[in-house]
Amino acid sequence: MPNSNDLCVLVAEIVGGDRLLTQLGEAETSRAIERCLNRVDLAIGGSNGEIVARDRAAVIATFAHCDNGVMAACEAIDRVRKLPPVSGTQMRLRIGVHYGAVFNGSEGPGVDGARQILQACTADQSMASAAAVGQLRPSVRHFANAEAFYDDAQGKLPWPVFMIGNQVAVSLTASMMPRPLPASPLTGSMKPSQGPSPAPQSPLTSRLRLHHHQAILFVEESRPVILIGRELANDIVIADPRASRQHARIERRRDGFVLIDQSTNGCFVALDGQEEACVKDGECLLGKAGRVGCGFSTQEFEDDLVLFEFA
Repeated sequence: MPNSNDLCVLVAEIVGGDRLLTQLGEAETSRAIERCLNRVDLAIGGSNGEIVARDRAAVIATFAHCDNGVMAACEAIDRVRKLPPVSGTQMRLRIGVHYGAVFNGSEGPGVDGARQILQACTADQSMASAAAVGQLRPSVRHFANAEAFYDDAQGKLPWPVFMIGNQVAVSLTASMMPRPLPASPLTGSMKPSQGPSPAPQSPLTSRLRLHHHQAILFVEESRPVILIGRELANDIVIADPRASRQHARIERRRDGFVLIDQSTNGCFVALDGQEEACVKDGECLLGKAGRVGCGFSTQEFEDDLVLFEFA
């Protein structure tokens, strides 16, 4: 009897290599595809996945939890999308994610289902089955569309599928976004003494409300610390690959609410009405409402921005 287990399966395939073959030849095309697959490998490894099969332009990986599989898919799509074009051709990725039985590492309904979903995807598209999406925790569920996606190809699948990825994660409405800041050079690391004076509040009785996608969390007396980063164990999970696994934390202290950076790329903080500053290996007193970018500027229109305000 073959060894089996229910796992999350991700099947990823590089799209665009055929167009390069006639222009560059086999060797250069293989190098371009390998460069893309290396980005996929990084995303899989960063989410605790195991690569179980690989060929010239595709990879199959398994995950113990669907949260990890979906996060890996989001990161892989982003990493490949940000690579520069090769001889005018933009390499793309498509990904299918399914949850089901896996035999002998790379066989069984789980793998077959992920392959079926992959074949229904177009370039730069990632989709997951209802079986996989149904396993997601609330902190990751917003990376899948709220409603199943249907067209002629998906209609032939035996179960509903959902678009997944940063591009389909539900953003906060425009009314929730702080007003745009004027373009300006980024400053250096900002320490508490260099930050703005706190707004006139009572830090010991007020709460700081955080918005990330559809999630709302509070930093308050009963929950004085919020963790932010790419690891699923964080209170706020950031999918952007520029974020560190344990990127930052926000603490409630006697003198107010403080952002502490512990990342590689820093935190970009924009308080309302003030220029953006980069906090790296330092702290920043959050004296008024604003927004935080984990490894990227708040002046980018990013779904992964963390918005904050006093409640």
